[in-house]
Amino acid sequence: MTTTDGDSTQTSRMRLLNAGKTLFAKSGYEQTSTAAIARESGSSESQLIRYFGGKAGLLEAIFNEAWLGLNEHVQQLISESAHGRDAIIRILSLMIQAFSRDHDIAFLFLFEGRRMRGGSHEVLLSKGFVQFNQVVGMLIDRGRDDGSFRTDVHPQVLGSAMLGVAEGMLRDRVLAERNHEPVPFDDSEILRTFTAMVNGLAP
Repeated sequence: MTTTDGDSTQTSRMRLLNAGKTLFAKSGYEQTSTAAIARESGSSESQLIRYFGGKAGLLEAIFNEAWLGLNEHVQQLISESAHGRDAIIRILSLMIQAFSRDHDIAFLFLFEGRRMRGGSHEVLLSKGFVQFNQVVGMLIDRGRDDGSFRTDVHPQVLGSAMLGVAEGMLRDRVLAERNHEPVPFDDSEILRTFTAMVNGLAP
């Protein structure tokens, strides 16, 4: 079967994305070379540079692809939620399900998503993560307005506390899985604990 140039480009790009995700999750970003990614994808380093500009650009693209899929569903959950607090609980449930389906992306989100990159030692955040944080901030403001969140705590404190609890539980589970240790809790226990914590922030 013949393919158009567009199909070939998309296939090569997706192979690089999948290879990068697998190798970054297996060996870590710093330990993964562009040559290894090219070999794994059946492509070339020049193609990696062409599509992503380098290894950092590839990692950012992996995050953006994953966040794009999540953020599309987030908007639907927001419209279906009774109030801001309910929406945040629903979004966390969505993230748990996504991480359970794809352990590689879970590892990258939790361990490679906000580390310093490059000579400037800046923490490079993907566009999708920035957008997600903005949505969480908007839902906290909505909850403070609709009476589902308390107003005597700064909204940034609320956001940091909620995301910190969720990330901490997910990170512990990923570490246990990678170390072949008993998993301390399942999806339902994470969601139940997070829900109790978020409901505790009601007025």
